[in-house]
Amino acid sequence: MFFNGERVRLRKMSTEDVSTYHQWRNDIEVMQFTNPSLDVFTYADTENFIKNITESTNSKSYMIEEIETQQPIGVTSLINVDYGNRNAECIIDIGDKDYWSKGFGREAFQLLLDFAFNEMNLHKVYLRVFSFNERAIRLYQRLGFYGEGELKEQFYRNGSWHNVVLMGLMKRDYIDANK
Repeated sequence: MFFNGERVRLRKMSTEDVSTYHQWRNDIEVMQFTNPSLDVFTYADTENFIKNITESTNSKSYMIEEIETQQPIGVTSLINVDYGNRNAECIIDIGDKDYWSKGFGREAFQLLLDFAFNEMNLHKVYLRVFSFNERAIRLYQRLGFYGEGELKEQFYRNGSWHNVVLMGLMKRDYIDANK
C-alpha cells in the first residue's frame, strides 16, 4: 500500500526495513528528539520491535520514501489506535538527517493525517513532543495541532529536566484548515 505526495510516499513498514530503522534508532542525534532514554538497541531488539509493530492490530506504520530516489528517509505511524473512540496517537521520525528542515516531514505527516481522517475516519489524533523540540512543535502547529497540556519534568537529559507537550487535532479542524 502506497500513499503518494509530491516528493514523498508512505509505504507499509516491513521486516525488510530492520537494517535501515536500526541505523536510525541507534543514532543519538536522531533519537534525542523522540526517545527519552537514548538507549542503544541491539539488532535483535530492532527486529522484535518492527515485528511487533507490523503485526499489531492497533497500529499502522509506514516508511517515508523520497519518490525520486526511492530512498527511505523516515517513519511515521498511527499507534494506540482506538477504533471504538476513533482516535490514535501519531508519530514521525525523519531518520535521514539530510532531509531535516526541508519540508519532507510536513508532507509525510500530512499524508498520514489525510489517511487518518479521510480513510480511517478518525475523530482525533494526538501526539507527544519534547518541549525542546521547537522545530517539531512549529510543524505540528502549522498542521493545526493545539496544546492539550504538559507532562512536567518528565525526563532528564543533559543535566536538566524536560517536559513532554501533549498536542491534539480534531478531524473537523483539520478538514477546515485544508479546504
